[in-house]
Formats: sequence, C-alpha cells, structure tokens
Amino acid sequence: MRARDLAVEYESVSVDSDALEAARLMAEHRLPGLLVLDERGEPRAILPASQMVKVLVPEYVIEDPTLAAVVDEKHADRLCRALTGRSVGDCLSVGAPPPPIADPDDTALEVAALMARVRSPLVAVAEKAKDGTHMLGVITPSHLLHELLEASGG
Repeated sequence: MRARDLAVEYESVSVDSDALEAARLMAEHRLPGLLVLDERGEPRAILPASQMVKVLVPEYVIEDPTLAAVVDEKHADRLCRALTGRSVGDCLSVGAPPPPIADPDDTALEVAALMARVRSPLVAVAEKAKDGTHMLGVITPSHLLHELLEASGG
C-alpha cells in the first residue's frame, strides 16, 4: 500500500480563513485538525483541534487551571468569541512546524513512521513539482489504522 492509495480528500483552510468558520468545520465534521494551506495552495501547517481549543481558553486560566473552577458557565459559554475577527494564521502556535508531507510512493510503514515521529493528526500526501506542490490528499491516523488492519485481515 502506497501513500497515494491511502490519501483521501480532506477539509483544508487557508492561513487567511476565518478562525470561527474553521472551528465550525472541525466541530461539524469531528476532525482532529485541519490542513492549512498558504496563499499558493501549498501545505503550510496542521492546525490541531486541540490548538483551536487552546485559543479559546484565556491565558490566565492556562497559567492557573484552578481559576477554571471559578468561572461561571455563563462566562464559559462565551469562549468562542475569542475566535471572532481572527484568522486561522492567528491560531497557529508560534513557530508551528510545517506539516508532515508524505511522498505518493511512500509505503504505509513510512507514513506510519512519519506520523509517529511528528505526532501529527494528519499527514499530507503531495507531489513536489517544479511549479509547486500538488496535493493528493491526507492520511489520518484512524484511516491508516483501518487500512492496515484491513490488509492484515484484522
């Protein structure tokens, strides 16, 4: 099994996309993260859902988690307002690494090793060409596990 055979269509956003819309996309489709593309349509980063949640939590609560217990539910219900007026690029962690990219000819084991090494919820599958990178799709850990189990008869 090669990466090109494992790749599936997947939701992506641009660095300039609206953060609230990106969060809705993640929530509606129950995605572990989104592939973020740059202005040329090339993979720029992975925005994990956990990072989006982190953006919602006020910094003072992250620094002192005991404060979370004293914030009333009415205030907690307003957390998503933290995304209003922000772009996806604003939500990426500082120094976010580039997304892991598998070559279409990589084996399933090579993809699994890459995924394990970088601990990413997604691996992009793309062909690199003189005119840029051409996306073929994405591989998620659950999809990779499913295909590996299917191939092993399990």
